[in-house]
Amino acid sequence: MPIEIRRAVVADAEIVLTMLRELADYQDQGAYMTASIEDWQGFLGREDVIVLIAEAGGDAAGYVSALRRPYLWVGGDQLALDDLYVREHFRDAGVGRKLMLELARHALPDRLPIGWGLRLENTAGYRFYERLGAKLVTKTAAGWAPEAYEAQLTDEVT
Repeated sequence: MPIEIRRAVVADAEIVLTMLRELADYQDQGAYMTASIEDWQGFLGREDVIVLIAEAGGDAAGYVSALRRPYLWVGGDQLALDDLYVREHFRDAGVGRKLMLELARHALPDRLPIGWGLRLENTAGYRFYERLGAKLVTKTAAGWAPEAYEAQLTDEVT
């Protein structure tokens, strides 16, 4: 079945959010996914947010999302890949590769580097990205929740 890739528009907010929830659940992170349909309608209306949807026979097969943002080390911009997700029954059909190559087409005119994070236990992901020629560097991601830094700031004042 042919795979078509297109850029998501505001009207796609519901299907993108549905796939995002599927991904969050797959990663046992569903409890932390709080984005709403209104959030996604806003995101998809922004020029710096790139979401590409793969469709097969009219069904959403997966998506890739990225944010164009400054890359301070190089004095230019980069595409920060947020998610690459392929629905289970479309895996191993080249959908992920097609999504990544279409994202590369968006980056190519400005020669933007594309960067992303990858969980250490995602061995299939490592193999997939290596086949694309990506350079994989082990790095720990850190996150600082507002509640945690707010407590630090409050403690500092007292």
